[in-house]
Amino acid sequence: MTAATAPLRAALPPFRAESVFIGRSIRHTLRNGEALVMAIALPTILMLMFTYVFGGAIDPSGGYVDYVVPGTILTCAGFGASYTAVAVTTDMTRGIIDRFRTMPIGGVAVLVGHIVASLVKNLVATAIVVGVAFAIGFRPDAGLLEWLGVVGMIALWILAITTLFASIGLAAGSPDAASGYGFILLFLPYVSSAFVPISTLPGWLQPIAEHQPVTPVIETIRALLLGTPLEGPWLVAVAWCVGIIVAGIAWGAWLYRRKAGRR
Repeated sequence: MTAATAPLRAALPPFRAESVFIGRSIRHTLRNGEALVMAIALPTILMLMFTYVFGGAIDPSGGYVDYVVPGTILTCAGFGASYTAVAVTTDMTRGIIDRFRTMPIGGVAVLVGHIVASLVKNLVATAIVVGVAFAIGFRPDAGLLEWLGVVGMIALWILAITTLFASIGLAAGSPDAASGYGFILLFLPYVSSAFVPISTLPGWLQPIAEHQPVTPVIETIRALLLGTPLEGPWLVAVAWCVGIIVAGIAWGAWLYRRKAGRR
């Protein structure tokens, strides 16, 4: 930063740059309707497939939809957040970051814009998926406080996974690479309690499923929605989310300074 730009940076209102980049990212999201449609359609199709194709074999009583919805919600969040990695890499490879460097703004504002836009988009997509779940027979026992807890847990998980995807976008060399790296994280719900109880998994796989971050988040959401006891999992879920956010921010800040030439 030069002596000429320093006063200009100081004169900017607090969070002005962040709000500008949030608006920019939301506009890009609205223009890319295909990404939004896919973020909603894929989890919805997955939920319908598990409910109507596999649900009868897993739970002949017909109550499998109540079990599978929490896992579908997190799968929805993962699909939606994965686009963040591609969007960040696109910004890095098209040279627009170099233009931003000439302006009196902090590099973190660019990432904040992508992350907040992803949060808004994914909360909307999640609401639509839950609406579809109600249409096919989902009947939770949650009251107002439980629903607020569900929304809070989902929002925290979206922030965590989006922060991680944003850092992956900074690390990737191209949008295609970012999409490939991020796709690996989308498999986490399948190795968890999202679609089947952990006790039904092979013995060697159960510890992995039990001690990865998705399982406590799903169990917390499931307990809030279905009225089962909410005990230890919610603390583990919050700890995982906060840890991922802190690690993602630290990694992303280091990558941005390294790639954008800030020292």
